[in-house]
Amino acid sequence: MEERTRAYLRGRFRDHYRRTEITPPPAANEREWGFIPWTEGPDMTMVRHRSLLELGDLSEFLVRKRPRHVYFSAGRFRDPGASSMHAKDWQSADLVFDLDADHLPSVTLGSDSYAEMLAKCKEALFRLLDFLENDFAFDDLEIVFSGGRGYHVHVRDENVLHLEREHRREIVDYIRGIGLEFEELIESETVAGLGRKTPTERRTLQIEGGWGGRTHEHFLAYVDELLELDEDAALERLQEFDGIGEGKAAAALNAARNNRDQLEAGNVTVHTAVAQLAERFANRAVDRDNAPIDEPVTTDTNRLIRLPGSLHGGSGLQTVRLERDELDEFDPLVDAIPETFRGHEIAVHVLDGGEIELGGDSFTVQDGDQSLPEYVAVFMMARGRAEKEKE
Repeated sequence: MEERTRAYLRGRFRDHYRRTEITPPPAANEREWGFIPWTEGPDMTMVRHRSLLELGDLSEFLVRKRPRHVYFSAGRFRDPGASSMHAKDWQSADLVFDLDADHLPSVTLGSDSYAEMLAKCKEALFRLLDFLENDFAFDDLEIVFSGGRGYHVHVRDENVLHLEREHRREIVDYIRGIGLEFEELIESETVAGLGRKTPTERRTLQIEGGWGGRTHEHFLAYVDELLELDEDAALERLQEFDGIGEGKAAAALNAARNNRDQLEAGNVTVHTAVAQLAERFANRAVDRDNAPIDEPVTTDTNRLIRLPGSLHGGSGLQTVRLERDELDEFDPLVDAIPETFRGHEIAVHVLDGGEIELGGDSFTVQDGDQSLPEYVAVFMMARGRAEKEKE
């Protein structure tokens, strides 16, 4: 990036901060702060180990420094400005989740457009929120579009703030479905032959929420698909599973036809073939419903995370706090464009043109000198795809 481009972006970032009210996180004075300035060269050097007291008034700091990126820590410390983590004296930390489109299994890099990647990331966000709100019943959630490739969720419920790394690791494992065993989802009840050497047991899949509920939902959907097929097609479909041959397939199909109400209640003891079939759907539930969070972010009690309201130096988009009921309608490539960059065009020299989707429009940008809407030009300059044209 050439100096005139950096100078232009520094100035326009400052203009944004002059007209934008930034709300700091709770306990802002107990957190470490860091930022990345618009420095020369390809490397970006983080300035960190700063307390809010050292930065001064946050709004004035942002106008004065107009940083490329600005962060605060999930951790809260007795001395956040100390130069070493040990000396900071950790007290507590938000539970933070990061979804990054580049790391999603559903995203095909080089094929999916930026808009498609962000749409898939929002789908993953809804899965994450299902875990946080329903499985864990967390109440104090802050949802943030990162301004770049995904979303952050900050959990500030009092009962999670003091969790150590290993306990946060357990939450990660649950959300990712790591190590999930089908037997953990089963409840057993003796129903006949009490006192016998081998009493009869009813095994029931837990269907009220959690991984049991997700497994049950996928299993019942599969059963309903089977029952809509003719017998030969249904048997062939069942035999696609390893370990289910012709006999077990016929037994499972017969059990599904005659015991739909029992399967709906989660009873997997109607036939051993049904139990074996249901077990396959625990892994399917994990594959389809887990939230592919960036695991080190959640387990790191000192992690620096992007400040909501700030600008992302790699896109020129704003980091946006979102209410839960705003998510369905939120379009990051429209709603995260700063008002500062709307309403006028600027001249740039395009190095790497192509299709750009921003502001609800699609632009085919050619290489060379161009006049573009400023938010498109800022996006391209921030990504190293254009330089500010010489005056």
